[in-house]
Amino acid sequence: MSKIVVGLSGGVDSSVAAYILKCQGHEVTGLFMKNWHDTTGVLKGDCAWDQDVLFAELVARKLEIPFHTVDLSAEYRKRVVDYLFTEYEKGRTPNPDVLCNREIKFGVFRMHARRLGGDAMATGHYARTARVDGRTYLEKALDRSKDQSYFLHAVTETALAETVFPLGDLSKSEVRSIAREHGLEVHDKKDSTGICFIGERPFREFLATYLSARPGPIRTPDGVVVGEHHGLAYYTLGQRQGLGIGGRAGFGEAPWYVAAKDAPQNALIVVQGDDPLRFSEALLATSAHWINGEPASLAAGAALSCNAKLRYRQTDRPCEVRKGADGQLAVAFPERQADVTPGQYIVFYAGDRCLGGAVIERTIRRPEALLKTG
Repeated sequence: MSKIVVGLSGGVDSSVAAYILKCQGHEVTGLFMKNWHDTTGVLKGDCAWDQDVLFAELVARKLEIPFHTVDLSAEYRKRVVDYLFTEYEKGRTPNPDVLCNREIKFGVFRMHARRLGGDAMATGHYARTARVDGRTYLEKALDRSKDQSYFLHAVTETALAETVFPLGDLSKSEVRSIAREHGLEVHDKKDSTGICFIGERPFREFLATYLSARPGPIRTPDGVVVGEHHGLAYYTLGQRQGLGIGGRAGFGEAPWYVAAKDAPQNALIVVQGDDPLRFSEALLATSAHWINGEPASLAAGAALSCNAKLRYRQTDRPCEVRKGADGQLAVAFPERQADVTPGQYIVFYAGDRCLGGAVIERTIRRPEALLKTG
């Protein structure tokens, strides 16, 4: 059996992961990582890490395993948060959870796990790995409603080869049942729904502390001003709630959606209902990461037919991927896609296997326009 260092977060998932590994006979160590703390003195009620570490320690005591903590907040600020702020200032919508996994949990944290003598590390992610002919592949979790492979697509094969996902074959209800049956105090603890490093704090409040507010007009594609936004960084494409422009005279009752951001004019562009401006049939993506190397078809200059997710929890969408001379990926879909968001990730799959992903740069209304973009 192996010595495995588990990322104990103080939640039910990582706690049950540690329990399962101990039951399998592994030598288990719990390691809690603190990723963020407010240094401005402005935000009230810091991220609940101080409560989470207590829960993590309680679980470690219950399981009778060694427990350690590590402060990774400096690395987190440098590797994740600074990039986040830069992207939001550009009017884009990045995904910090993807960076957190690549840079922190499967990067810096993995190095700390090694220093503790770990042969491998484990997390409470809902995902699976498959080892075939000496290679390690990332695959979807059995519980599709909880599958987190989307957030893990940027992790390297080397890191995945040194990682165990004990929850990959379990449902969330089974995980809670295991925790309850074996007296883990986190069995009924509420799942975290906030951004990975700021917890449940309203994200607008967090951004406002670090980015200067730049209010501007909310307008239609025709230039009609229908309201005022608080700052482009606070909105995402497809957003319906929180716009404050319902019931405008002359526009009918259809709901409003964010359709675009005009960064040079600092304007938020909104439309009603299923306006064509919300939809696209193709996109360009950059900074591609292929977990097990670039697919052979792309390397040979041909198209890759696969499935893709444009956001977490979205059902897979069939697509065709081509690589340009500059390394950009041109992705076309047989059906139009709603609210594709620059700065987010497109993640590619072949069945259950996650191939990798890339950063969405811009959308294209019609796929034939790809021929003109190179």
